[in-house]
Amino acid sequence: MPAESRARFQSLIEAGQVRLEGKPSRASVRLKAGQDVEVEIPDPEPAAPAAEAIPLSVVFEDPRLIVLDKPAGLVVHPGAGTRSGTLVNALLHHVQDLSGIGGVLRPGIVHRLDRGTSGLLVVAKDDEAHRALSRQFAGRSVEKEYLALVVGVPARREGTIDAPIARHPVQRQRMTVREGGRAARSDYRVVEALRGAALVRVRIHTGRTHQIRVHLRSIGHPVAADPTYGGKALGGLDRPALHAARLAFTHPATGERLVFESPLPADMRAAVESLRDTGGAKT
Repeated sequence: MPAESRARFQSLIEAGQVRLEGKPSRASVRLKAGQDVEVEIPDPEPAAPAAEAIPLSVVFEDPRLIVLDKPAGLVVHPGAGTRSGTLVNALLHHVQDLSGIGGVLRPGIVHRLDRGTSGLLVVAKDDEAHRALSRQFAGRSVEKEYLALVVGVPARREGTIDAPIARHPVQRQRMTVREGGRAARSDYRVVEALRGAALVRVRIHTGRTHQIRVHLRSIGHPVAADPTYGGKALGGLDRPALHAARLAFTHPATGERLVFESPLPADMRAAVESLRDTGGAKT
């Protein structure tokens, strides 16, 4: 397939669109004579996402930035297999001119939340704000706290998980704790012990892909309803029980420290209620 570049094939492999003997493969696998390789090349897609009138829950907005409370199920930006119905599509309808630093597919996007994660997200409206916010994230001065419903009750009611994270060597859509990975640190505290579960508050000091989900799994308490990392469904949840509950950063123009909090969404609140035991202990 001489028309396709090496980089193009690497991206197709990462997206799971190259299969060896019917199964997704890795770029490092050595081929043997007679093996069957199937490559799926997606159709060309529009260069830029279109504006769509998707409702947004706006927590704060001024000429430089916007803070949103993202619902679970909403993808942040277009990507492989998802070209419409994203937060970016909604932002393009809501905001006339977003920062272009993130590129045409990620205008204004300084950080992201997984599709199944709900909660607070800040978006830059201009390039200067984008650069200033990016520096804060890189310098770890942004405070990010999450609420997670986990399977089981941690024996230690609070602690720090300091473990490097890397892409899983076989299951490329997953991350894992592994030597040689990127440094990652999360502090956790049990908010409430429930029946077979616990509501946990987690503060992350780094922003690795799937960090909270991977770290909590590593201590034996995966996020509930997270099949990717072994968390069984609890309390009727149909998405990973993770919510970005607190976000604090310095306004790039005024220098004011802004702090935002978001309560548990209805589905997680209902799950906690269903698992609550009159003997459960809050801390």
